[in-house]
Amino acid sequence: MKLSNRAKEIQASPIRKLMPFANKAKEQGTNIYHLNIGQPDIETPEEMRNVYKKYEDKILAYGPSQGLEVYRKNLVRYYNRHNINLDINDIIVTTAGSEALVFALLVACNPGDEVIVPEPFYTNYNGFANMTGVKIVPLTTYAEDGFNLPSNEKIEALINDKTAAIMMCNPGNPTGTVFPKSEIQRIADIAIENDLYVISDEVYREFVYDGTTHTSILEIEGLEDKAIMVDSISKRYSACGARIGCIISRNKDLMSATLKFAQARLCPPTIDQLAANACIDIEEEYFVKIIAEYDKRRNIVFEELQKIDGIICKKPKGAFYIIAKLPIKDAERFATWMLTDFRIDNETVMFAPAEGFYATEGLGKNEVRLAYILNEEKLGKAMKIFRAGLEEYIEKVEK
Repeated sequence: MKLSNRAKEIQASPIRKLMPFANKAKEQGTNIYHLNIGQPDIETPEEMRNVYKKYEDKILAYGPSQGLEVYRKNLVRYYNRHNINLDINDIIVTTAGSEALVFALLVACNPGDEVIVPEPFYTNYNGFANMTGVKIVPLTTYAEDGFNLPSNEKIEALINDKTAAIMMCNPGNPTGTVFPKSEIQRIADIAIENDLYVISDEVYREFVYDGTTHTSILEIEGLEDKAIMVDSISKRYSACGARIGCIISRNKDLMSATLKFAQARLCPPTIDQLAANACIDIEEEYFVKIIAEYDKRRNIVFEELQKIDGIICKKPKGAFYIIAKLPIKDAERFATWMLTDFRIDNETVMFAPAEGFYATEGLGKNEVRLAYILNEEKLGKAMKIFRAGLEEYIEKVEK
């Protein structure tokens, strides 16, 4: 039997593709520090965990396709606290941010349409584009520039009759870049002038450092019918397994169409919505503490990276990832070698080769993404192993 073209073309995850090597190393008794995936070790809030413990309904029933009303009403309050004024009908709850991104592409684009995306970008955008028949057009950003956006001329040069949207992640995964309000406004102006949607992935909105402020696409005036925001609780509450997100837009026709897609998949998970709802009023102290914790971790990783000769790496302002351009030729080969050949006290490190975060062939080949999601002690050990491994790899393998 033949496979579909989309089945043949969909990209393997660069975050998970090296897991067979990691599993083999673990079978041999090796301890692996996982910096390859954004799975935080911060505890999920007790308020959320208690919902699962105390759930007593004898039937776990379908909920509304757009999400539980109590949760959507409370999301309106949550966003109001962040200077985003919404109506309940502007929000549809989704099965994680992933489904929200798929819905956004389905309602904003026809098959064959193009979406401009700053690269490197969250690797699963490739998969979502494949599923929806959309072509990603990469807007290349560079480590040397801190992955900031290029000029209007370079952005506008990518726009043609097939362009339907600009999609961005702010704060960025995998770069940690936070676009200031002036840059969000610049993208908005280009979208308005060219009649494009702006799809803004804002799942890391809380995680900004050094006094940086996050600006939502929904805060920009004049973009009401073009702005689509995607959000998720996965990282906010360290609840990646709960799979609750949402798609938000003030464009009533767009949300009405999105609801039809939501109806086709019936409903998002009921109990996980109730658990997420329990976190809506978590005290600000919760975020102050975890952001301070991630900031310490960011500093550990960045300071260790700066000890590497020939590295190109700017300090990220948000999320909990950092991309580093290494003085090597092939980061995937290096990452594999770390899992198969390198140990210190029977420990090694796993990280993500960055090539899979690019759409432009050949870019990112000597770059890696590190997720600083381990506690300070483990992260400090992991980074020392990483540096030692890189030195030995350059000396013994690349030479």
